[in-house]
Formats: sequence, structure tokens, C-alpha cells
Amino acid sequence: MPPAARILKLQLTRFRSYAAAQVSVGAGPIVLTGPNGAGKTNVLEAISFLSPGRGLRRAQLPDAAYAEAGEGAQASGGWAVSALVDGALGEARLGTGIDGGPDGVQRRFRIEGEAASSSAFLDHLKVVWLTPEMDGLFLGPPSDRRRYLDRLVLAVDSAHGTRVNALERALRSRNRLLEENGAPRFLDAVEHETAELAVAVAAARLETVERLAAEIAAHRDEASPFPHAEITLDGAVERLVAEHRAAVAEDRYRALLADNRPRDRAAGRTLEGPHLTDFLVSHGVKRLPAARCSTGEQKSLMIGLTLSHARLVAAMGGLTPVLLLDDVAAYLDAARRAGLFEALARLGAQVWMTGADPAAFAALEAAERFIVSPGRIVRDA
Repeated sequence: MPPAARILKLQLTRFRSYAAAQVSVGAGPIVLTGPNGAGKTNVLEAISFLSPGRGLRRAQLPDAAYAEAGEGAQASGGWAVSALVDGALGEARLGTGIDGGPDGVQRRFRIEGEAASSSAFLDHLKVVWLTPEMDGLFLGPPSDRRRYLDRLVLAVDSAHGTRVNALERALRSRNRLLEENGAPRFLDAVEHETAELAVAVAAARLETVERLAAEIAAHRDEASPFPHAEITLDGAVERLVAEHRAAVAEDRYRALLADNRPRDRAAGRTLEGPHLTDFLVSHGVKRLPAARCSTGEQKSLMIGLTLSHARLVAAMGGLTPVLLLDDVAAYLDAARRAGLFEALARLGAQVWMTGADPAAFAALEAAERFIVSPGRIVRDA
């Protein structure tokens, strides 16, 4: 495996349950234990903010601010997360957060104290995570799976988030023009832009899914406690991209948008496009859609997908990502926990894991262990 990105020191300032906290670690794995509500997931969320987006909870930025203890406490003011990382460009200090002023919801990014873009963080390290909330991914709406898919793509293509955001803006502009009965020439212009962005987004998704499928096939192990997944995309533009050159796909989608103006105007939204694509996952051994698998099988599929994605990120970027696993061991039996720990050892990533029961991590002999209590992170003696 390629070398692994590492967080050497993490510092939280007025973040969630922490007025101030810092922790220094080695290569990992790092295990955070403590009672429910102690703040273990908050630490992982802070690390997830070292990548673009709204973190593993998809929180509104002001909600991540420190809340004074007590009944009815409200988060308020600014917050900051900073880390000394050893990544693709060597050691660097990354920092992000919001101010507490009138424009405090504007998130800022700094590298070595200098203003930077969110995508610039991806030049230093990638972060991959798995949380209990993701267990319901296969039963939720397509928008959840699409958001998950776009995070997979973003980890290997730092420009993907910018394209997705631009596509969403273009679609909103088109919908507004349809609602206002805008002139055909204005619709032509916005549909031209929409088609270009739609094909670019669909192509990036399709390429990532194809690469991930190949990675899954290359590491397929029938003895693994985590069944391999079969993955595909269900989307009109993705089908165009798979069958035609980009220019042809753009022309055909542009024509489709023009033909569908009456229908879309009546619906109040664009009814065809990558904003409606679904990411389909099946149990590779049973050939059964993930939505029809048992809860345990769905969790095992998610773990397998996360490990495969981490391997793909490492292979494509030459640096193994930091891996965040929130409460992942609690619902695994002893055999599956052992299989997970073995897979993590082969991956070689710096892994941050949380759990309420320290006994669940007893087999991780080389782990650095920390005890988390409200507002505090203390190394376990």
C-alpha cells in the first residue's frame, strides 16, 4: 500500500462539546472510548472538517459551535479546528472554522496560516468515514446515495464538488426561467451550460464507479466477513455518457432539455438529469439488492465499500487516506471484529475509531487509546 496520511496533532477551539482540547497521536490506530454523549463523535466530526463539505454530520456550520453546559444550552459564536498533518506535501498546518461576527457562517480555510480554498486541503490529505447514520443508506431516498456517491468521487477528483455545485446553480436558473416563461434564447444559453456540467458530473461519477468496481473485484475474498458489493449507476445522463462521446452526450441531453420544457414547466423542476441519479448496490454473493438484505448484511456491505474506497483513494492518489470509523465495532460479532481489524492492518491507514466499550478493541494491541469525557480527551494510561 502507498504511505499513509497522518494527523499528528489535532486542536479544537469552541467546537461542539469542547471549549478547548488537543490531542497528539502517532500512526494509529487511535481508539476513543467513553460513555454515550461524551463527545467521541465530535472528535471525528472535527477531523472530517479537514475536507470540503459539511462534515460527517452534514451540520449547519453554526451548530458545530461550543454550547455551554446546562439545560437549554445553545451553540453560539465561532469555532475552529486545526491540525498538524503529515500528508502528500509533507508536514503542514491546516485550519478551518467560522468567526463569531455578523458573517460568522462563512467558513474559512487556512494552510500554514494563509487563506486557502477548501479543495486545497485535498492536496494534503483525504479523509474517508463511516458512521452509524450511514447504515440506512440503502433504504433511504436516492438523494442520500447520490450524496454518498459524490463524496466517493470528491476523494479522487478534487474538482467534482465545484462541478456539482455549478450544476445545481444552473438547474435552479433553468427552473426559474421556466417558471417565469423566460425567452427561448435565455433558456438555450442556460441549457447549454447545464448540459456541459451534467455530462462532466456524470462522467466523473461513472469513472469512479467503474474504478471502484474494479478495485472490489481485484480484492474479492470469499472468506472475508464483508461481502463484496456489485455497484452501478441508474441515470439518464450516465447512460448517454457510457454510450457516446462527451460532445454527443451533451448535444443529446441539451435536446432532451429543450423537448422537455413544457413538462418541466408544469412540474416546476427538471425531470431528467444527474441530480436524479441513483447509486445502486447489491450483495455480490447473494445477487440481492442491498435494500433487501438484512440489517447485518447492509452494515457489512457498507464496511466493505468503505475499505474498497479507501484502497481506491490510496491507489489513485499515492497516499492512503485517514479513516474515521464511528462506533463501527459495537454491532459486530467477535469474528467480524477480528476481520475488520485485520483488513485495517492491511490497509495501513491511520484509523480513528470510537466506541463505548473498551473491550470491543481489546484485540487492537498497537492502538493508542484515549478516554473521552465531556470536554476532555485524556490518554489512557
